[in-house]
Amino acid sequence: MNSTAELLDRVIADLDTVLSDDALAGLSDADRVTVLQGAGAVFRRAEAVIVETIATGDAADFPHSAGCRGLNELLQRTVSVDVRGASRVDRVVDLVRRPVSLAGERMPARWSELRLALLDGVVGVAGFLAATGPIEKVWDRLTVDQRLAADVALAGCARGHGVVVDADDEGLEADEPGPAPTPQDLKALAEDLASMFDSDGEEPKDEDSRRRRGITIGRLTDGVHAIRGYLTPEVAAQLQLILDAILNPKGDGPPMPGVHFAPSEGAGAGAGAGAGAGAGAGVDGDADAGAGAGAGADGDDTDPFNSDPRCVLDDRTAAQKRHDALAMVFAIAARHNDMPTLGGSAPVLVVNVDAKDLVGGMGGKGGMGGADGNGGWATIPGSGAHVPVSVAAHVGCAGTIQRVLVDEGRIIGITTTDRVFTVHQRRAIIARDKECLIPGCHVPASWCEIHHVVEHARGGPTHTDNGVPLCWWHHRSLGTSGWEIRMDDGVPQVRGPRWWDPDERWRTPRLSVLRNVHVRAAPMRV
Repeated sequence: MNSTAELLDRVIADLDTVLSDDALAGLSDADRVTVLQGAGAVFRRAEAVIVETIATGDAADFPHSAGCRGLNELLQRTVSVDVRGASRVDRVVDLVRRPVSLAGERMPARWSELRLALLDGVVGVAGFLAATGPIEKVWDRLTVDQRLAADVALAGCARGHGVVVDADDEGLEADEPGPAPTPQDLKALAEDLASMFDSDGEEPKDEDSRRRRGITIGRLTDGVHAIRGYLTPEVAAQLQLILDAILNPKGDGPPMPGVHFAPSEGAGAGAGAGAGAGAGAGVDGDADAGAGAGAGADGDDTDPFNSDPRCVLDDRTAAQKRHDALAMVFAIAARHNDMPTLGGSAPVLVVNVDAKDLVGGMGGKGGMGGADGNGGWATIPGSGAHVPVSVAAHVGCAGTIQRVLVDEGRIIGITTTDRVFTVHQRRAIIARDKECLIPGCHVPASWCEIHHVVEHARGGPTHTDNGVPLCWWHHRSLGTSGWEIRMDDGVPQVRGPRWWDPDERWRTPRLSVLRNVHVRAAPMRV
């Protein structure tokens, strides 16, 4: 009979044959999947051979007999793994080792059923640790029956069986085998079992999470700050919901959500827009109906400028969108009534910029600076970061500019320009425009910043006829994105770049074109 080493040599020779002569290069996609499944089975059985070889030897004498200080060093030298990989194998060995009784018989392993699953190649080292980790944390608080039940349940799940635990937490039933679970699936089941068997254990876990929570903002490096930390589960869930709400603003919505456009040429369009703007502001509930009625004026419900089917209007990555959504969350929270004050006022983002640089930096499109308006830099106190003057213009557009006159280091004058839209003005603009004004962006107007169409420094008033909602990103990038905004008798109009609209026409968002709204009185009871 061939020895174990000879059998392994045959396996290695067979694998060498598979890897020779570019045999894998000519496989079809279906064959590649089959090969990956087979290689996974080989990989798991190779891990089982390593674990069982060590687990059946003497824990102390075996590494020393090979001239190694311990098992970790032996694994690093024989299996060619790093310290972390050797430690993972060592942990599995401790969990599957079968102690020898005084009579010389092998006793059951700590995880006997999962050990059999490991030997059968059903689960590997990663899956074994994922399945046992949550239970090991509460092991001392479980009964013997609960430990056995967890072992059987996790082993059955690893073999593809669905597990049902009875009311007494002791009985288990398995259905027909199904797809093999991933290590993450095994970990999820183990966490559920740990919580079910040891419900009191959630309190210490929560206490630990509360101790570990925290956020750290790193120093400025290459123009950005690293943010690291830990969030408690409820805070992380709340933040995720907020990010999802901002990044997916449409929801189910009405049948035709978004920004709709109507022709801006001709007296008829302008007259209808002006008439609807005044009537719709006071009747917010019927304003949408008026906008919908106006949308049918063209006789065509399909509007190529209503959405972004090619996904070319927004080229941000998912991580960048989350960052911008978080910036919106901060802006909304800062102006909320329940936000604590700093020095008697709401927490305010301050950007310092020289007056000459600010004026020079507003020479680009939309009053937000551009290639022809780069007149200097602005500074953010606290971090000391230097940012383009367009950032100062962006912050000042939705805030207040306070001018501090300094002569040889002495403050000789302070003036404040009131450029913040009032609560009533914001509500009126939100009722008129409903969403971010840029086509294809469906961020609700209540989450947006209010942009001065004609820059306040150029004489533009803080008035509803000069304000439009823009989300944080489109407000920040307005000067360089190619989008232009103007007001036509108090009605906002948008003109996009040539690649988006070859005609480069000024287009009026239909949500801003509120037709005459007729409010029907309820019948009087006699």
